[in-house]
Amino acid sequence: MTQSRWLPYALIAPAVIFLLALFVAPLVQTILLSFQDGTSLSLANYQRMANDLNFIPALRNTFALVIVIIPVQLALAIAMGMMVQKLTRGRELVMWVWTIPLAVSDLAAGLVWLAILQNSGYLNTALYELGLLSGPTSWLNSETPLTLFAGIAIAETWRATAIVLIILVAGMQLIPKEYAEAADIFGATPWVKLRKITLPLLKPSIQSALILRTVLAFEVFAVVYALGGRNFPVIVGEAFVWQHENQNYGVAAAYAVFVMAISLVATVVYLVALREKPEAKA
Repeated sequence: MTQSRWLPYALIAPAVIFLLALFVAPLVQTILLSFQDGTSLSLANYQRMANDLNFIPALRNTFALVIVIIPVQLALAIAMGMMVQKLTRGRELVMWVWTIPLAVSDLAAGLVWLAILQNSGYLNTALYELGLLSGPTSWLNSETPLTLFAGIAIAETWRATAIVLIILVAGMQLIPKEYAEAADIFGATPWVKLRKITLPLLKPSIQSALILRTVLAFEVFAVVYALGGRNFPVIVGEAFVWQHENQNYGVAAAYAVFVMAISLVATVVYLVALREKPEAKA
């Protein structure tokens, strides 16, 4: 009897130890480091972060990417998921092709798109061969901020839409087919079925996908670094600069805590905005 009572705790103990050692302990150390100023605790590191010349541009660029990328990825994932659900043959092959970007690391994805968008890249070559360009054109420098932003947004959309797609497809497969069949009997259009049946029943999956993707979007770095370098500062990129170039671990930790804070706020917003309303009792 005693053994059976302690068995559940023994089974979860390895996971708890793993989280404490590799997540909670480093998290606490990072938070403490962000408040350390010599031998005392203060907000000096956060003040240095806020006064950093690149802080506002990095904040603006990061939020701009999140605001643009997340809705586009959600819309693409829903459309792609609906297409997959309509397939009767070759569904696994299509999903495999669409999820190939998940096997590519962030930096490798950035380098792939750098090969496409750089001065002597495939895009310039194709446009030149078509007679649309008279010579090499730079798309990825500080003098062309719009095309630099567009290139990073396209690369990040290509790289990470598959994450949202997998979550939504899993949710779509749990929706009973009887709802769609009943809607067909009453003559509902595809748009009505999407708006009245699919999206409401897909809300838990959309919530999970948005939380995961938004948190990862706030941490975007490698793709940006490969395509724009210091021409397009982002929050995590500034943390990297303070950590490795400036050798100031306190300010780098402040950036890390700041990213964690805005990620938590975004998570709470999604949990509140997309929460499931309790059914009314009869």
